[in-house]
Amino acid sequence: MTTTTAPRRRRLDRVRWWTYLLLGVATVACLFPLYWMFIVATTDTATATRMPPEVVPGGNFLHLAGLVVDTVPFVQSLLNSLVVATAIGIGQAVLCALAGFAFAKLRFPGRNTLFLVVVLTMTVPTQLSVIPQYLIMSELGWVDTLQALIVPGLASAFGIFWMRQHISATISDELVQAARIDGASTGQVFWRIAFPIVRPAAFVLGLFGFVTAWNDFLWPFIVLKSPERYTAQIAIKALQNSYDVDLGLAMSGSFLATVPLVVLFVLAGRRMVAGILEGAFKG
Repeated sequence: MTTTTAPRRRRLDRVRWWTYLLLGVATVACLFPLYWMFIVATTDTATATRMPPEVVPGGNFLHLAGLVVDTVPFVQSLLNSLVVATAIGIGQAVLCALAGFAFAKLRFPGRNTLFLVVVLTMTVPTQLSVIPQYLIMSELGWVDTLQALIVPGLASAFGIFWMRQHISATISDELVQAARIDGASTGQVFWRIAFPIVRPAAFVLGLFGFVTAWNDFLWPFIVLKSPERYTAQIAIKALQNSYDVDLGLAMSGSFLATVPLVVLFVLAGRRMVAGILEGAFKG
């Protein structure tokens, strides 16, 4: 028993060593672009394009960050992005969970056909919806407002599909029927039974929605006109002129816009992983 256990333990130690090595390499590969962004954000364009490249940060970050704030209303842009991304994240977590619960546990005519239509909308390129979406916003008088960014993003086909599959896998029909026998309405079944169970998956979906809204450029670039309503990504674009690009200034703005996402993942990363793993093991 001892002689067979020792070789097996050595094999496990060898696999674990290679695993940590690969994870370390992957971590460095993922963090290097952020580190390079910070290096450029602390230097100038000439230093950023020098060969061999600089690997040590410079000392101009505070100066360039001050130029970013002076050139565009960057703090207001960060607040606008925070409002938009938070509203979209919460909206997707709740509304997509509601729609997913309806498709998974309610019986109504055309349910499967309607769900198929929702899934098929995922195949439509986002660019095709820009013109009709802009016309709708114009008719509502929402052009150059944050509502034009928030309302279209409150639900998504992927979010509905995600929550429908998760609810189908984690909540049994018997549990729903037992709640109805006890006199619970459909709303009570969702809020008191279904949503607490799928809350980790809804949290992950909301986090994805937050990051997507924070990084969105195309739709805010089209619908926003006033600098005081810019989001962070549009403010970064405003740092560049038509003739040349100050890489240090642009990367300073990009780094400042990335810091909130890094903080978010540091604070919520464990819950995000737990939500993904819970969905994986409850199938």
